[in-house]
Amino acid sequence: MEIPVYTIGHSNLGIDDFAALLRRRQVETVADVRSRPYSGRYPHFSQPGFEALLGERGIGYVSFGDELGGRPDDPAVYAAGYVDYSLRRKSFAFRHGLERLVILLERATVAMMCAEEDPLECHRFLMNCAELAAWGVAPRHIRKGGGIEEQADAEDRLLAEHGAAAVARGGLFYTPAGRAAALEEAYSRQAAQFAFRPDRPVQQEREFGA
Repeated sequence: MEIPVYTIGHSNLGIDDFAALLRRRQVETVADVRSRPYSGRYPHFSQPGFEALLGERGIGYVSFGDELGGRPDDPAVYAAGYVDYSLRRKSFAFRHGLERLVILLERATVAMMCAEEDPLECHRFLMNCAELAAWGVAPRHIRKGGGIEEQADAEDRLLAEHGAAAVARGGLFYTPAGRAAALEEAYSRQAAQFAFRPDRPVQQEREFGA
């Protein structure tokens, strides 16, 4: 049986609305995968105050930014000016972070958190979730209105955005192998668009890959 993990992007939510989304799914612990856990525009999501605010609402906090964050310090994983997620997934630090997260999942209901509301625009989906799925973990994405987008549905949406809806589940040319190959290409294209780029200060302000 797959182990579930929720994911969520704090976006522009107030702290009480954010906590309400977590409580609706009985989330006990936030796994923060921001490399730099602060927000200039929404300071209630900045550390160390964020952890305290969660604690006041009965929700735990664990940082995974060093291992599972989208802005790693390792220069070897930057290719063509942005983070190469495929390289980062091979690193010891990343795999150690996944191990820590899986151990946490065995004893608590966890939401992996970053900044972007849409998982398709965030490394938590583009870098972390595909690997977690291979480890027997089932990502479930909490969207802003409170609904859940399953990992397979998010991947089919990714395929559609890259012109490959025909090989998504239910598509005219769907096969498991064809979908898998198209997903690999779609993940790569999406990462090239949304992965952290050190030379983009506006992107840094928006916390892409945070």
